[in-house]
Amino acid sequence: MMEDQTTEETGPVDNAWAIKIPKFTPEDNPHGLLEESKFATLFPKYREQYLKECWPLVQKVLKEHHIIAELDLIEGSLTVKTTKKTWDPYIIIKARDFMKLLSRSVPFEQASRVLDDEIGCDIIKINSFVRKKETFLKRRQRLIGPNGVTLKSIELLTECYVLVQGNTVSAVGPYKGLVQVRRIVEDTMKNIHPMYNIKSLMIKRELMKDPRLRNESWDRFLPKFKSKNVPRKQPKQKVKKKPYTPFPPPQPESKIDQQLASGEYFLKDDQKRAKRRHEKEEKQLQSKKAREEERKKDYIPPQEKVNKEDVSNEATVDINKFKAKMKKASKQQKHLSK
Repeated sequence: MMEDQTTEETGPVDNAWAIKIPKFTPEDNPHGLLEESKFATLFPKYREQYLKECWPLVQKVLKEHHIIAELDLIEGSLTVKTTKKTWDPYIIIKARDFMKLLSRSVPFEQASRVLDDEIGCDIIKINSFVRKKETFLKRRQRLIGPNGVTLKSIELLTECYVLVQGNTVSAVGPYKGLVQVRRIVEDTMKNIHPMYNIKSLMIKRELMKDPRLRNESWDRFLPKFKSKNVPRKQPKQKVKKKPYTPFPPPQPESKIDQQLASGEYFLKDDQKRAKRRHEKEEKQLQSKKAREEERKKDYIPPQEKVNKEDVSNEATVDINKFKAKMKKASKQQKHLSK
């Protein structure tokens, strides 16, 4: 009988998530802790007002687990430490995570859930996945979705509270859900749309209900992501690279060198002024001429269009024949008048 019990306890397990972990009670550790443990976490300046308001509630929650909490506004830190009455050795780690979440803008109601046995937290750094700031902001916004729809669907499927804040994503919930949240967040920052993971989670949830498909492979039901090489926009003006030369470019001439070359350097101040004045007058004359030419354009008559048929008729008329014809006509007129 004893052998059967041991094999049941130590044998392989089908679903590890389904195992119920027995609750840890003060009777399991009657002697308490030997050493005092202490953790401190810094918080940003903008969280100071909120922490002041909710600090009595934080102390009340931690007092139930015999943990002392201290708020240092001068240094900007949150400190938790064990007491002689603390009997749970892991509660100080939970309290440390509780302080981290409070400093990462997670509200008190959600952050206090970490102190439960079945609930954990995960703070995912997302700034290391992408180099460019523009792409980082686009992918982070893709994770949130329009009006926070994508983030809400992730929360519903994983049963976790998810908060995107700055360069990190904070998640609070059951350990199985935290694994799924981390995978979705990392894939999104690697340019895989979160909808693929959300769809696969929804399909898995439905497949779990069917007992016939439990022992089969679900690959044929899950969506597959195909990476596409999208052509990037080419710049309008391509800069042509100049041929490489080991010698540096010639140094540009200074103003004094230019004056020496033109001979202006040796002129007196009066002569320089006169030269500048003369150059200015010449420029004014040129601009005046250009303006006058522009005005005269309106008074120039347009060229008349010549009819091609008239020109061709004129060219074909024989002058000698025309003269003989006119003489004959005049003779006939004289004869009629007589």
